Amino acid sequence: MIKKFWPILGFIFILFIFFWQFFFKGLLPIASDTIVGLYYPYRDIYSKDYPNGIPFKNFLITDPVRQQYPWKKLSIDSIKKIELPLWNQYSFSGTPNLANFQSGVFYPLNIIFLLPYSFSWSLFIVLEPLLAGIFMYLFLKNLKLVNLASFFGGFVFAFSSFFVTWLEWGNILHTALWLPLILLSLDKLRKSRIWIFVLIFSLSSSFFAGHLQAFFYSFLVSLFYFLFRYFEKKELRFLFLFSVSSALSFLLILPQLLPTIKFIGLSARSSDLLIWQQEGWFIPWQHLLQILIPDFFGNPSTLNYWGVWNYGELSIYIGIVPLIFVLYSMLGRKEKEVIFFAIILVLAFVFSLPTFFAKIPYQLDIPFLSTSQPTRLIYLIDFSLAVLAGFGLNKFIKSNSYKNILVSLLVLGGFFALIIFLLLLNTFSLNTSNLEVAKRNFVFPFAIFIVTSILLLLKIKTNKSLTYLLLSGLVIITIFDLFRFSWKFNTFSKQEYLFPKTQTTSYLEKNIGNFRIATTDPRIYPPNFSIIDEISSVEGYDPLFLKSYAEFISAINRNKPNINPPFGFNRIVRIENLNPRFLNLLGVKYILSFSDLTSLGYERVFQEGQTKIFENKNVIPKVFIAKKILSAKDKQQVINMMFENSFEPRTEVVVQDLTNLEIKGKGEVQVKSYNSNKVEVSIQTSSEEFIVLTDIFYPTWKAKLQNGKELKIYQSDYLFRGVVVPPGKNVITFYNALL
Repeated sequence: MIKKFWPILGFIFILFIFFWQFFFKGLLPIASDTIVGLYYPYRDIYSKDYPNGIPFKNFLITDPVRQQYPWKKLSIDSIKKIELPLWNQYSFSGTPNLANFQSGVFYPLNIIFLLPYSFSWSLFIVLEPLLAGIFMYLFLKNLKLVNLASFFGGFVFAFSSFFVTWLEWGNILHTALWLPLILLSLDKLRKSRIWIFVLIFSLSSSFFAGHLQAFFYSFLVSLFYFLFRYFEKKELRFLFLFSVSSALSFLLILPQLLPTIKFIGLSARSSDLLIWQQEGWFIPWQHLLQILIPDFFGNPSTLNYWGVWNYGELSIYIGIVPLIFVLYSMLGRKEKEVIFFAIILVLAFVFSLPTFFAKIPYQLDIPFLSTSQPTRLIYLIDFSLAVLAGFGLNKFIKSNSYKNILVSLLVLGGFFALIIFLLLLNTFSLNTSNLEVAKRNFVFPFAIFIVTSILLLLKIKTNKSLTYLLLSGLVIITIFDLFRFSWKFNTFSKQEYLFPKTQTTSYLEKNIGNFRIATTDPRIYPPNFSIIDEISSVEGYDPLFLKSYAEFISAINRNKPNINPPFGFNRIVRIENLNPRFLNLLGVKYILSFSDLTSLGYERVFQEGQTKIFENKNVIPKVFIAKKILSAKDKQQVINMMFENSFEPRTEVVVQDLTNLEIKGKGEVQVKSYNSNKVEVSIQTSSEEFIVLTDIFYPTWKAKLQNGKELKIYQSDYLFRGVVVPPGKNVITFYNALL
């Protein structure tokens, strides 16, 4: 029994070693140390003992605490209330949550979040390399590789650079880990009906996990693999089963796909400042050195990274031992699967490097592709390399070819020799500090290569009784190599650092009501942090955000009615101009600042450490009755009118598609109940009136009277919701729908 399942048990054992700090010390695999080390008001509560902030390991992996962790918590909290988490009222003054895709609302493995959230999140991260390794093992085993080679390929995939650098994000690796199971299902599809369901489940799970680009790559490889298998025998039954499985998967993902497509169409994604001409958009040629020396350009965790742009986006590394076996797999007689994945590898390199072909989607402005950074193709590079490494070890175990292993070692050794030569001559014209970083980080991979070469040559000449001992030694070297690589980059932090309660956040929770906050410094309560405390903010951080909101905030920051892109911010939207007129309209009741804002008319009401809270006494109510309707012909005229000095946002409203409505602007209105998916407003008037709810307009929001009559929602004051209400005493319900 143990002999049969030792690879699975081996993965579990390895995971306990890799995540030992979580299992035995209670440290969480998330960069919570950056919360208390970088950001206020959290730094304030530790300022006595750590005046410069608590030391943190890696500034580059703050995105999970600023995006994935809060989004997932918001979604899970709603699901636990038996509510669909359609809307995020806490970022961007209100924005789609389910439709942003990365929340992963429908992902089946969300079931683990029935446990306490921070613990569940940690298990969510632990599952990534575990499932990736097991699924890859099963796939390679099905391709007739021996246990050790299948295990080896699974481990290499699970701890490759792509998995290491994206480990703590959650969604992207949960999308990627299903690929080997999808390919296994395709191979098994003709043998048993159960594999139809496995294929549908793995395809839809990959989609629901929450990273559209990674899923797109997975689907492409799956499609190519199907065609590869189909043209082997050209069985119509296989084509039929694949078509049915794909069609059912497509129907299954529609509840997520359709809202996301709608959101993308209304977003500022096409105006993203990550333009493809900038350095680092593609993998720079020089960064191919990281295939051999992962930290040739330094490492952000040691604060000595001097390479192009983002270490995590450009790192390609599967270990020295696996790389030798990749070369070995390409020599001599090659299995057809080796040829297939070698082609995938070449294509992934062609479209991720700054080649002629890679630039075509951006030059033609092809939707989706033109806004997707091609460096994420490292996912397919690492996947293909892991498969080839497994095949290489399998061939080595079976064939024991002295010539081919010698060629592999000579090729890799030649590259190492070339790098030594270039470093000694300083051909790259590096400054002294960067050169020292490169030289120092060269030593470890080169030492691994030397030790591996000795073991491989020993294996060639030794008797069979020592063969598996030496092969096991190679696997252990690989584990050590990739564990060291990952432990150096990733963070395990104390539970107490994960969004600790502060006096500042407690004050806001107690007093904010249905209003919003703004900040004057990116170090204060960064965008999306307020989700954790259920405090609404005008700020937000997301690749997808409404174009109308980007235009409006950009106009405020420019202090003129200019709504043309570029908007001056890159996925992180903040207000930099504290113009009272627009802060009032946006419902900003409190402003967090380091500096004094009393000269601008705001009153300081609280201070904790360096963080001050200022109250805006003139904030406009969440809902009000307009006394005058101004009609505009287009959105440019709307913003023009709102910037006119004569415009009074407290009593006037600019509407684009409403004319000939006579109102008196009299009556009483107030918010009766308020939550993310439903707002109830009670109103009493003697005549037909127009009310404005200063929540973000979005097509999925509907409105109705208590008698069930639907009301049209007008986009009012560029961003908000307005409705015409009949005379009398009424309750208006604003409610959100999936589509």
